Formats: sequence, C-alpha cells, structure tokens
Amino acid sequence: MKKQITCKDAPAAVGPYSQGILANGMLFISGQLPLDAKTGEMAEGISAQTRQILENIKSIVTEAGGSMDNIVRCGVFLKNMDDFAEMNEVYKEFFNAPAPARTTVEVSRLPKDPRIEIEAIAML
Repeated sequence: MKKQITCKDAPAAVGPYSQGILANGMLFISGQLPLDAKTGEMAEGISAQTRQILENIKSIVTEAGGSMDNIVRCGVFLKNMDDFAEMNEVYKEFFNAPAPARTTVEVSRLPKDPRIEIEAIAML
C-alpha cells in the first residue's frame, strides 16, 4: 500500500505527481525545484537554489516522520556541470556521514528553468 505525503512547507507539485509517496517503509520524494513554498519565488544562484531545494526535501521527509539522516539516495540534475563544486559545498551541509548514494547529471532543461533539481529516497 502507498501513502501520499503532502507538505505545506514545500512547494506544491507543478504537474500530476505527488511531493512524496511512502510505500513499504520507503519514501520517494519527487524532484524538487528551488521554489519557496510561501512566496512561490525561485531562489537565485546555484548555492541558494541548492539550499532551497534541500530545505524543501527536509520538510517533506520531516512530514513523513523522518529526517535527513533517513535519506539513502539522491539524484541531482544540473543545467551546467560547472556548478558541481558550488552545489556540493551547500549539499554537504545537509547530510551527516555516511552521505546518501548519489547520481549527478547535466541536463539541458528543467521545469520552470532553474539551474538544479534534486530527488531523494529515504528509508523510514
């Protein structure tokens, strides 16, 4: 059985999908954009966008009853791989060792045209 996770402290889905789905102790968090849930504004710059996304992910995993320590995998989608080092500086602030497994890829375009999107999987 699956349960939809909806969190008012993260931006609403911009399409026909859920912020998160909890199934068999696993939380699947949809790709998050760097949008502020309260204002709808997009953060500027790769550091601010990474921070906003990870705050959104933190809100969703907390709503499901977990914490950032429960995250076991992330997928990072960058518009420009030149942002990799700067993104990593912010990313590492959100995770204790051992860090989640991760894939990072460069993509040509993302919804609403941010510089980054991140998805996550947590074990609760």
